[in-house]
Amino acid sequence: MESLGFAINAVAPIVAMVALGYFLKRFGILGKDFVKTGNHLVFKIFLPVMLFTNVYKIENLKSVDLSHVFYSVFTIIIIFIGAMFLSAFVTKEGPKRGSLAQGIFRSNYTLIGIPLAGSLFGEEGIAAAAVLSAFAIPLFNIFAVSALISFGKEKGKINICEILLGIIKNPLIQGVALGFGALFIREIFVSANIGFRLFDIGAVAKIAEYISAMTTPFSLIVLGAEFEFSAVASLKKEIVFAVLARCAAVPLFGIGTAFLLFGNSFSGAQFAAIAALFSAPVAVSSVPMAQEMGGDVSLSGQIVVWTTVFSAGTIFIASFLLKAAGIF
Repeated sequence: MESLGFAINAVAPIVAMVALGYFLKRFGILGKDFVKTGNHLVFKIFLPVMLFTNVYKIENLKSVDLSHVFYSVFTIIIIFIGAMFLSAFVTKEGPKRGSLAQGIFRSNYTLIGIPLAGSLFGEEGIAAAAVLSAFAIPLFNIFAVSALISFGKEKGKINICEILLGIIKNPLIQGVALGFGALFIREIFVSANIGFRLFDIGAVAKIAEYISAMTTPFSLIVLGAEFEFSAVASLKKEIVFAVLARCAAVPLFGIGTAFLLFGNSFSGAQFAAIAALFSAPVAVSSVPMAQEMGGDVSLSGQIVVWTTVFSAGTIFIASFLLKAAGIF
């Protein structure tokens, strides 16, 4: 019963906030303009600041466990390769293949994953997840572009430099990069016996704290307000495949393999980060990415909706089993 209660406490707040956003939109309290503006705030301000803050809170660079990072990155690469092959068998249409592949490997790690890691293992879980985000978020964006270009509509040659520039200009990647830059400077100050720290400035620390605190609930409400349960009958096969892959196969492979190989070496916080990475649904940002890169926008939107719905069960089962196994 203790494991059951733990799993419910980890999942319930996330599901409740998403449901709140959905019903506020349904009852006309939140309009389309609010959702659109909210998305801009989340993507360009709230999430980058939260990522910066989480990274800067890492105790020191020496605390980064490379084996934990290497496992996560290597597993994402394997899942990406598998998604590319499998999507080619599920549908013959290029745009659908790109969106389907993206829907399998791309995790909503920033919006749902990092808060989930905090629910599973507190501040230590958030810190471990923030470290992984420095590698996972850029990787997801790079692979998303690769998948959509490989299968997308023919638009002539695409300038790889423009693609790389777009990745570099991604606010989430910038937030993580700035966080590690500030962390590196702090390490230099420590070695030089300089006492000054960025968050010693009270106003800066308070602003970062305020924005970080509001990011998760606000983001989840906006995510819920975006829900449109109007599944397209013609996309049923792709939607079912994506949900089974993202919400069953990916977490089973990613979390299960970590438990078998590193069950005695990874900490509870590190397992919280891994569980969050592989059990989170598809990233909301996959929809605008599909639109820009020639993917199937309708399919991408449906995959986001349905993986978010069914990932609640995935998160519940993963947290329950890890708790029962003594990881948490």
